[in-house]
Amino acid sequence: MNDVLRAFGRALASALHPRMLRLTFVPFVIATIGWSTFFWFTWQTLVDAVRAALTASPLGSALYTAFDWVGLAALHAMIAPFVVGAVAIPLIVVTVLLLIATISMPLVVSHLSARRFATLEQRRGGSWFGSFVHALVTTLVCMVLVCVTLPLWLIPPIFALLPPLLWGWLTYRVMTYDALALHASRAERRALVREHRWPLFAIGIASGLMSSLPTLLWVWSLWLVVLFPLIVAVTIWMYAFILVFSALWFGHYCLDTLERMRAGAGGGADGGAGPVDGTHRRDVLPAP
Repeated sequence: MNDVLRAFGRALASALHPRMLRLTFVPFVIATIGWSTFFWFTWQTLVDAVRAALTASPLGSALYTAFDWVGLAALHAMIAPFVVGAVAIPLIVVTVLLLIATISMPLVVSHLSARRFATLEQRRGGSWFGSFVHALVTTLVCMVLVCVTLPLWLIPPIFALLPPLLWGWLTYRVMTYDALALHASRAERRALVREHRWPLFAIGIASGLMSSLPTLLWVWSLWLVVLFPLIVAVTIWMYAFILVFSALWFGHYCLDTLERMRAGAGGGADGGAGPVDGTHRRDVLPAP
């Protein structure tokens, strides 16, 4: 746990570096232009479609009746925009995550390599294309898990536990590959992820909880329809900053751990093949 907290402090300091702040704007601009354009042309259509579906469904009728019963009939008009926003949030977050993984993460690792890990050998066990495919496949698996577990989201307290767990799993799977792609061999990456799965998962969950802060801003903005485009842009930048910070957190933790792992293995330059006598170190190679 001390290693996780130490990496957190270093990531926080690194996130305030001007170069890292600039990295948040590339995915921010791409995601903002894309999603703002989409909502500009489809927002009212989506809201009207959701409102019609709610009016025709027993669930929608029950919600309207419940609001009337507690004297909140004025909230009828807000239910449909809230539903559209709730569905759009994970899609926006996934978009920003993929952009961070493919555009910003290699630059984050290069920044860390130049400033703290200049002497750490680069064994290049991953590639940009491998990162993209890994992030895409992992995201699709996460979306399937979201769909499968969706009925459970209506059951308290599961609805409060599932999102950070799923987001934590997605973040740690995507970020660890990118954090180690340049410096670790394929065998080293697999061994490190296997042996440090729970600390990495904890970092992912913490990142998911931090990502709930922009969600609160998004929900609040639904009351201010006039300012909604501006709030969308601010929300996307907050997601981008949090994800760049998460990338730095994973980067510091993974590269620190890799450095210690190699020191414990004697620092051989054989790409994790083990000592020269042919025996395999358990802390470098995955079990056969």
